[in-house]
Amino acid sequence: MKFNLCVIILFFSTTFSLFAQAKVPIGLIETPLGNIYISLHSETPIHRASFIELAEAGYWDSLTFNRVIPDFVAQGGCPDTEEGFNDPKYLLRPEFDTKLTHVYGSVGAGRDGNPQKLSARCQFYIVQNKNGLHRLDGDYTVFGQVIKGMDVVDAIVMVNRDEIDEPLSPISLKVSIIYQTPEEIGKLYDK
Repeated sequence: MKFNLCVIILFFSTTFSLFAQAKVPIGLIETPLGNIYISLHSETPIHRASFIELAEAGYWDSLTFNRVIPDFVAQGGCPDTEEGFNDPKYLLRPEFDTKLTHVYGSVGAGRDGNPQKLSARCQFYIVQNKNGLHRLDGDYTVFGQVIKGMDVVDAIVMVNRDEIDEPLSPISLKVSIIYQTPEEIGKLYDK
């Protein structure tokens, strides 16, 4: 009986320890101006999986932040092109959650004016308005939150840009996924 109890205790303590150390995917966007770390929401599993898939495939690594507007967003990924918005393999059904709103640092999926509110999975934006952009709630899917690097986003939107809000000097992206324990993620958060 004593032996069985010891085995059960050992099993549960090992299982709990492994569970506590489970690693979570975090988006990492490397730019010439610094790094941006993004927590990906489990409430939007399709967008989350799509972001991870494209990042791990290196999809964005030849692209840039192509639209930057102070007090609005820094947008990166595919430019506003027909293939980005009309090719079914690049479109995702919306995943709206009332708890996920357009606050400062929210990461959302771009889209055109389609009535189904389908997201262009190849394009993302980061809300740079400190008051949020709640007029976008329920129209665009929020799938992440910047946990470190909003100073980088703030710098990105302040670069010189042309009449269509594209940076005059391209701001390159290298998007990857890093896997962190909850303890490691806690150390990432901007203080």
